[in-house]
Amino acid sequence: MASLTTPSRTSSSTTKRPQRSKPDPSNSRFEAYNRLQAAAVAFGEKLPIPEIVAVGGQSDGKSSLLEALLGFRFNVREVEMGTRRPLILQMVHDASALEPRCRFQEEDSEEYGSPVVSASTIADIIKSRTDALLMKAKMAVSAKPIVMRAEYAHCPNITIIDTPGFVLKAKKGEPDNTPDEILSMVKSLASPPHRILLFLQQSSVEWCSSLWLDTIREIDPSFRRTIIVVSKFDNRLKEFTDRWEVDRYLSASGYLGENTRPYFVALPKDRTTTSNEEFHRQILKVDSEVLHQLREGIKGGFDEDKFKDYIGFSCLRDYLESELQRRYKDAVPATLALLEQRCSEVSSELNRMDSKIQATSDVTQLRRSAMLYAAAISNHLGILIDGAADPAPEQWGKTSMEEQVQSGVGNWPGVTADIQPANANLRLYGGAAFERVMHEFRCAAYSIKCPPLSREKVANILLAHTGRGRGRGLTEVAAELARAAARSWLAPLLDTACDRLAFVLMNLYDIALERSRDHGSNYGSGKIDAYIGFQAALRQAYHRFIRDISKECKQLVQHHLHSATSAYSEVDYENVFEAGFGLSTATSAGMSQNSAGSFFLDLSDNKAASSDEAMTDQENIPPEKKKLQITPGKGSEGKEALRESQMTVPETPSPDQPSDPAINVLKKEPGNYIEAGPRKRSSRIGGNNRHPEQLRIQNGGLLFGNGDAALKSGSAYSEICLSAAQHFARIRQVFVERSVTAALNAGFLTPCRERLMVAQGLDLFAVSDDKFMEMFMAPGAIEALQNERQSLQKRQKMLQSCLAEFKTVARTL
Repeated sequence: MASLTTPSRTSSSTTKRPQRSKPDPSNSRFEAYNRLQAAAVAFGEKLPIPEIVAVGGQSDGKSSLLEALLGFRFNVREVEMGTRRPLILQMVHDASALEPRCRFQEEDSEEYGSPVVSASTIADIIKSRTDALLMKAKMAVSAKPIVMRAEYAHCPNITIIDTPGFVLKAKKGEPDNTPDEILSMVKSLASPPHRILLFLQQSSVEWCSSLWLDTIREIDPSFRRTIIVVSKFDNRLKEFTDRWEVDRYLSASGYLGENTRPYFVALPKDRTTTSNEEFHRQILKVDSEVLHQLREGIKGGFDEDKFKDYIGFSCLRDYLESELQRRYKDAVPATLALLEQRCSEVSSELNRMDSKIQATSDVTQLRRSAMLYAAAISNHLGILIDGAADPAPEQWGKTSMEEQVQSGVGNWPGVTADIQPANANLRLYGGAAFERVMHEFRCAAYSIKCPPLSREKVANILLAHTGRGRGRGLTEVAAELARAAARSWLAPLLDTACDRLAFVLMNLYDIALERSRDHGSNYGSGKIDAYIGFQAALRQAYHRFIRDISKECKQLVQHHLHSATSAYSEVDYENVFEAGFGLSTATSAGMSQNSAGSFFLDLSDNKAASSDEAMTDQENIPPEKKKLQITPGKGSEGKEALRESQMTVPETPSPDQPSDPAINVLKKEPGNYIEAGPRKRSSRIGGNNRHPEQLRIQNGGLLFGNGDAALKSGSAYSEICLSAAQHFARIRQVFVERSVTAALNAGFLTPCRERLMVAQGLDLFAVSDDKFMEMFMAPGAIEALQNERQSLQKRQKMLQSCLAEFKTVARTL
């Protein structure tokens, strides 16, 4: 069996061939994250990219450290960039770049500008961009970052976000709250868990008296993602003589925890103009001098095994680069998944935008969807008026007091009593709130009594008619005065009632919208409720409809009031008062109170106790056992009082008229009585036929109350006042119970049920297409949508490019 031998190399196999160098995977990862970071800044994407955030006090050496990492100086401290805006420094190691090449990302764009070489130009760009933004935003500081990409042979692959330095007091000319704004902004930048905190503190500050260490603890309590750097270490190093002193300081024992090791860095202090190569050599020289001082200048040296890797700038730079690359590598899978999710979301958003643009061009579909939407809202309004408990009245309803305050109507005019209708504390809406306002109107109307009548008013009416030969009875004069009082006092109540009812119905629109959303209504190809212009037009059309019917209803009830208070009204006052005034004021008031509470159930828990025992516990009485309230003029007591006073009253007062209206005779002189028969105008008003004593009595006696007879309760003036009050009560009862309720229902609820949809249709849809489209598209809206679509397309392209790049990076892991 032949044995297998290993073939020997031939001369050709030993010839060296040029080998293609493999790309460093860490460089591709770094470039991919840099591009993703730039895109995130440009488009406002919130992506958990591993980043280093440099924080510290304003004089703790942060700027010098950034210049050392970049490998060149650009007068960063002179422009004080850290006190105004964050600066994202994307450092790219490029061995071929013997001179630094810096480019700034354009504001609100992912593109970078032309390369900048001059250090002074870099400082000027940072300052000008900072001042321009702060002046435009009228702010002292801004969280919007400046992005600068630096490619150089002496810088590592690191991205650092430089933040404004902490300050205790605002500079001259700055707002006093500038320190607080800087602190708040730095906390916001450092709080995301994917960011590494690079906290700088100069060595002259003791750990126990550190001003900003507690702030870092608030952001990262355990220092798990915090790298602590002690700057200007060479200044503190001069104070140490023995090993135990320096080892105790380097360990920071008792302040930072066992697992937290700070880095100790010293940088060149000479800021005279030198070349970039010389600056790099100075950095290395300072590192060497610090190590030499620790080894030779300290008695016993220091614990090199424990602390050597934390001494010097070079160690810090290597650690930052390696730590960032490690986190980049660990974050690639999560970043890849997030990019796929964002690509999908942006694609869906772009599709919705395309659908919206297409929908705005289809007027027919928009009209159909809008009509269906308006019809649905009208249907929900009708359901709420008829009575519904969805949505929750506890959230959407209002108490009687809330309605009164929010409507701006105020109290009932002319009413001094505290009107508390039944269920005043319950939160109601729709038809229930409407009925409660109606009941509150009744309570307010019945709380008004006939206003006092001055003697001048009575005399002006009575004597004027008598003097012109048109003498009228006391009842007729009292009725005229009562009608005038009713018109004067009830008219403002009617206007207030209409305003309150209109508010209840206007408030119903938002409830109908909520009910529509709860029922998940969808109309047409798109959501109509997304069109703000149409929503506003529909709301305005509804409010305009309610205002119109409120105006019509006011005219209607005022017409009813004028009819009820007309001298030709069909209300039969004579049946009530034809024989006198036997109905007492107390009886009338009691019946008015009963009438105000008729047919309205009190369901509240804390209603006031009523004087009527039948109303004290209606909540616990079954409906079939409840007794209806007695309306004025319909009870047995009222009827009995009328029968006792069926007597005729003279229409025109006589000078010798007695104070007792129940006597059907006229007293002329003591002992002589003239039977009261048909009126004889010629004998009564003929001035030449009257006896002077009769004129004296009429003009200064019983009517005006100037004589002793004025003290009697039955004078003509008292009889007219009492009669007017009873006429007023009767007019009020008939008007409130027979006219107002039906008129208000017919004026408000019936139009909402029958005319609302037609009115809105004429208002919104009976217009030209151009006018109709104004509700959906403002001038220039199509162009705005097109611009938004282009922005989404750019974002989609950027994300897809980053996704493809990260997929390539993932395959190299």
